[in-house]
Amino acid sequence: MGIMGMQRKIIFATGNADKMKEIRKILEDLPAEVMSMKEAGIDVEVEENGTTFEENAILKAKAVAKAAGTIVLADDSGLEIDRLGGEPGVYSARYMGEDTSYRIKNKNLIDRLEGVVKEERTARFVCAIAAVFPDGSVETATAAVEGYIGYEERGENGFGYDPIFYLWESDLSTAQLGMEEKNEISHRGKALKMIKEKLKDVLEA
Repeated sequence: MGIMGMQRKIIFATGNADKMKEIRKILEDLPAEVMSMKEAGIDVEVEENGTTFEENAILKAKAVAKAAGTIVLADDSGLEIDRLGGEPGVYSARYMGEDTSYRIKNKNLIDRLEGVVKEERTARFVCAIAAVFPDGSVETATAAVEGYIGYEERGENGFGYDPIFYLWESDLSTAQLGMEEKNEISHRGKALKMIKEKLKDVLEA
C-alpha cells in the first residue's frame, strides 16, 4: 500500500487554522507535506450526518479524498458532558448554531450546570480521526481526555470549548496549556499519534 512515485502530500480536511497548527506540530516529522483543504485548493461541502464522531470523520475524509487523489485525514471531535446527557457531543460544532461564538456557547453550558458540584461536572473531549488512502482503504483512531467543566472561562491558548474544560490533575483549563503540553494530553493529540503510526507504515513502505 506504499505511495512511491506519488507526491507525498497529506491533506487534512479542515479549514480551522488553530487546528492546523496543532496537526502540523504532531505530524511534522512525517516524510510528507501536511496541507489544509484550502492550501490544496479543495472546496467540498460535507453533510456531517453521522451519529458518531468516527462516522463523521470517515464521511469528511472520503468526500475530500474523491477530489484529492492523495492521503486525506479528517477528524470529528467534540465535548461530552455527562450531566447534560452527553451534550453537545457530535453536535459540538453546531451547538446553538455554527455561527454562534464559543464565548456564548461556553457561557450557556456553564449556566446549565449552575449549582452542580465539581465531582458531578465530569466531561470528556473525544476525537476520531479517519485516514483515507489512495487505494480506498480507511483507517481510524479514536481517543479521549477526561476532565470536568469549570465555573468560568480561563486561558487564552486554546479555542472552542478549551477555556471551560479543566483537567483533574492540574485544575487548569486546556486553554491554559502551552501547545506542546496540550498536544501531549489532548484527545486530538492522542488520536493523531495513533494514526501517525499507520501513516508511517504507508509512507515508508
